[in-house]
Amino acid sequence: MERKREKYERLVSMAAALPPTRTAVAHPCDRSSLGAVVEAAQLGLIAPTLVGPAAKITAVAAEQGFDVSGMPIVDVPHSHAAADAAVALVREGKAQALMKGSLHTDELMSSVVARETGLRTARRISHCFVMDVPGHDEPLIITDAAVNIAPTLEDKMHIVQNAIDLAHALHFPEVRVAILSAMETVNVKVASTVEAAALCKMSDRRQIEGGILDGPLALDNAISPEAAAIKNIASPVAGRANVLVVPDLESGNMLAKSLTFLAGADAAGIVLGARVPIILTSRADSVVVRLASCAVAALVALARRDPSRAIVN
Repeated sequence: MERKREKYERLVSMAAALPPTRTAVAHPCDRSSLGAVVEAAQLGLIAPTLVGPAAKITAVAAEQGFDVSGMPIVDVPHSHAAADAAVALVREGKAQALMKGSLHTDELMSSVVARETGLRTARRISHCFVMDVPGHDEPLIITDAAVNIAPTLEDKMHIVQNAIDLAHALHFPEVRVAILSAMETVNVKVASTVEAAALCKMSDRRQIEGGILDGPLALDNAISPEAAAIKNIASPVAGRANVLVVPDLESGNMLAKSLTFLAGADAAGIVLGARVPIILTSRADSVVVRLASCAVAALVALARRDPSRAIVN
């Protein structure tokens, strides 16, 4: 049976109440990517500029019955050029968000991180999944499962801050961050436990702000109150985490995909730390996941423009 996705529906409703976010869409040249853009535009989530081979985009639109007549098209010859041109629109102030179409993630991100022409900031760029997990009361943010392969402690400081900022943009009433490892005690032989402890001390010293951190925590005592109670972990985060920070990309990717394929969760993807939010979807994503990703980007873009609108008191 098709389940309801109340968490995503709430995000889409919040974003749809805002003015559409001007979005540069890089190479939307297949049915799924262009269809998601058209639907997101119809819902008022984004105001897209389509960047790619104009003939290919209009051919897909005609074949699928999509109306793109009101959408500006920037005609470029191929996907690499589309990535560069979409990034340029952001740099020129003509777009408040960037969206991946039917090109490889590496192609888009190489344009984003280019030192002279990209969208770098002082922050480390990182990826967050906003998971809608059946049976879980609130959205669950997992980071980083797509960009940083083996992040350093300094990288993780940025990864955590990006995730906290995202949680505020999504109107989480309280941001409870679990720094995950295989155990909940510091073990000098397990580097992720030492880094987890260091991140928590960084939070104490306000090097990381806006969230409540605890770690190291194992996955069970991060999200299960019963598991936390059995281990006698007294913490405002243990058993109640809504942000999960993983040790590395491999563990994060496996965690997110385990929730998707074994627990029936959906995973909306967003890249943070650049000048604008980047909607990073997979070719296998459903339309509802793509719409949720657009909604997340719209809320992040609003928080960038007006930080007071992001935090719920």
